[in-house]
Amino acid sequence: MLLRDTFDLVMTAEDATAVAHYNRALNKLLTLNKDPLEAVNAALARDPNLVMGQVLRGLLYALSTERAQLPDARAALAAGQALAAGATPREQAHLAALTAWSEGRLQAACAHWEDILVAHPNDALAMFAAHQGDFFLGQTSELRDRVARRLPQTEPDSALAGYYLGMLAFGYEEMGDYARAEDAGRRSVLSDRRNTWALHAVAHVMEMTHRLDEGVEWLVSRAPDWSKDSFFAVHNWWHLALFYLEGEQWSAALALYDEHIRGTDSSVILELIDASALLWRLRLQGVDVGDRWQQLAAIWLQRGEAGWYAFNDVHAMLAYAGAGLAGPATQLLVHLETTALGVGDNATMTREVGLPLARALWACAQDRHAEAVTLLLPVKAISVRAGGSHAQRDLVSQTLLRAAENAGQRALARALLNERLALKPQSRLSRAWLERVDA
Repeated sequence: MLLRDTFDLVMTAEDATAVAHYNRALNKLLTLNKDPLEAVNAALARDPNLVMGQVLRGLLYALSTERAQLPDARAALAAGQALAAGATPREQAHLAALTAWSEGRLQAACAHWEDILVAHPNDALAMFAAHQGDFFLGQTSELRDRVARRLPQTEPDSALAGYYLGMLAFGYEEMGDYARAEDAGRRSVLSDRRNTWALHAVAHVMEMTHRLDEGVEWLVSRAPDWSKDSFFAVHNWWHLALFYLEGEQWSAALALYDEHIRGTDSSVILELIDASALLWRLRLQGVDVGDRWQQLAAIWLQRGEAGWYAFNDVHAMLAYAGAGLAGPATQLLVHLETTALGVGDNATMTREVGLPLARALWACAQDRHAEAVTLLLPVKAISVRAGGSHAQRDLVSQTLLRAAENAGQRALARALLNERLALKPQSRLSRAWLERVDA
């Protein structure tokens, strides 16, 4: 039989309660609220033949970017494919997208989701998945444009419009349209104060426009909405730490690291990425972080899943380089070299960005700063091809700047600082760096 989901989309279902659980799972995903997997499992327990339940379950695993989650993603996909003959064309297209993603064909998956959205602009799951795909692939303009193509077809005060506004806010921000980004993000939060993606988009705006005090206030005052039950909480704590770093408040940033970013023994890749990135930024400023590198590298070593997504691999290298672990660093480079010889989206990302960046990071750890500069210079301009946000990719620019400084290439370091200060004239961090370079 056919029922309708919360966005009035027809779905193959046999039980209204199962659909209610599915709607709850979808809402949790769209707001990055815990725990969508529990809700979708409840839906499938009521109705194992719920095709979109299997799709959603598979996406929850697949979009983690963790190789270890792929078997679960593929199991959900197989269960969905077994039901494909009786599925609607939209559901079959979702299965095709999940198939492509689970095979590492990220561009193809995004193309399937776009096809779905052309026919069904109110398919929030397709929009969310494609938005994440655009982020992972570094398709910056699509972060904005894919949402802009659908938003006019939503009811202005609907929950769907609120979700889309949060995604549009992030797209505007990544395209440097900060005023419209902040407006869209704030409107999304008014629609649903738990919309962590929208909250985070506004934090990005404040970081990029160097509004440090406002950024701290924005995140701290709204912490009850995102810090307790959001699976994105660690990333927002990381954003709060960035505001402290820009203000040269090293101890405050480290306190956040200890209490919130690595307050548990979590091995979730997205959380390990935030931890690695924060410690590396502190390293670039000469801050002693004690044995935190060793502790973090040990968790990365347990994961041992290089070669699925270059962005993750680079952050593993940060940990190995920070801890001075030659064996794991060398092994990771070998994995990346092998991956770069292959075909597919991740092979391209690895070849163009991941491998040279990982080599540069290890060169920095070995005090081969001139070599690091040579490796980083061509990567800086194209680092977006390996995904991530402006805030995350700033690590590449900061690493190049420090390598140039350490290599005695003051003219290059000065030029890079000119660039940074053109974007953020009031940056305390960059001005202190400039004084050091000019001394």
